[in-house]
Amino acid sequence: MMILSIDSSAVTASAALTDGNRVIKSEFVNAGLTHSETLMPMIKRVMQGNDFASLDAIAITAGPGSFTGVRIGVASAKGLAFKNNIPCISISTLEAIAYNFIGENCIVCAVMDARRMQFYNALFELKNGQCIRLCEDRAVPIDDLREELRAFDRVVIAGDGARLCFENLNLENAVLANEEKMYQNAVSVARAAENKEKIPASELLPVYLRQSQAERELKHRKVNPNRLKCSF
Repeated sequence: MMILSIDSSAVTASAALTDGNRVIKSEFVNAGLTHSETLMPMIKRVMQGNDFASLDAIAITAGPGSFTGVRIGVASAKGLAFKNNIPCISISTLEAIAYNFIGENCIVCAVMDARRMQFYNALFELKNGQCIRLCEDRAVPIDDLREELRAFDRVVIAGDGARLCFENLNLENAVLANEEKMYQNAVSVARAAENKEKIPASELLPVYLRQSQAERELKHRKVNPNRLKCSF
């Protein structure tokens, strides 16, 4: 299956054109949240010499992750899919991280920093070339995650929140992923997409897991509508 895969859900961004296990072309950058400037030119370079009509699907990490990054990625994928009449495949950013470890036998704790010592997280078992999900994507406090991970003999911590998580877990059974497998990338997105359901572009939605800071503050103001009264 010919897939254009895209990721801009965190500080890194990447795009890849794959056909089954064959990587035709891929790019990866770790230049901070500059996706509005870098993503579309990257996609054009990856697709150079190939027609969008040859694609079977566009796969995108729909979240969780950076609110801005997720929005940019999903909007880009939807725009390309609508324009070229191509179905989409929605991939969890956390699952894409776990797919970096295909071929190994291990437990992967995929984490992204959700701030205030919480992490977007999911657990996966990598075994016999398969990636088995052990829990749904969630936002979990570090203390709760620590207690849950005690049940495993060895856990690999990966993702853009891995270093912060690892330093605060203080668990002997936890190991930090190698740099080359630390972050989600478009090639791992393509691997995860191979057996996933295709959906129309109209059904592709971002997955945030929780409200943005601005949305939480707005909700708080609505619940507590005390306003400063001015006298003139």
